[in-house]
Amino acid sequence: VDYGHAEVTAVFGKDPREYSVLTKEFIGDDEGNLTALVTQDVEITDQGPKAIEGSEREWKADLCVLSMGFVSPEAYVVDELGLDVDQRNNIHAVYGDFRTSSEGVFAGGDCRRGQSLVVWAINEGRGLAQSCNNYLLQKREDETIASRSTGAFANLSSMSPKV
Repeated sequence: VDYGHAEVTAVFGKDPREYSVLTKEFIGDDEGNLTALVTQDVEITDQGPKAIEGSEREWKADLCVLSMGFVSPEAYVVDELGLDVDQRNNIHAVYGDFRTSSEGVFAGGDCRRGQSLVVWAINEGRGLAQSCNNYLLQKREDETIASRSTGAFANLSSMSPKV
């Protein structure tokens, strides 16, 4: 990563990273698509971040990835879905399968394992996607089999041959 930043600095004349910035507003178009962010520089004080007046900037954007500290999943999500949690209040789902205690709900990354490295989140995201796909394929197959045996003509074989 440092080599990439050095290369961008050489090409554009400055380090592309921005530190001590507070996002104040997300700006969207009439269709709800993100178009920009409004930020303000902050200084770190003993009382926490303090906004620097007159430092607001608008950044064009079509994607925003939120990277925040993590303690555990939001309780209302866990409660509403009726999910089992572990001793740290992370959603219980076995690694590699990623199914939770609620049918059709999967969990991976920080909400399953707790705060960890982004490479684990990427790895679990891929595994979770595969497990979810397998689940949906199996569900479709089960529904197809069920519809064959409960369709309009399913009981014709039990009718008398004289009919």
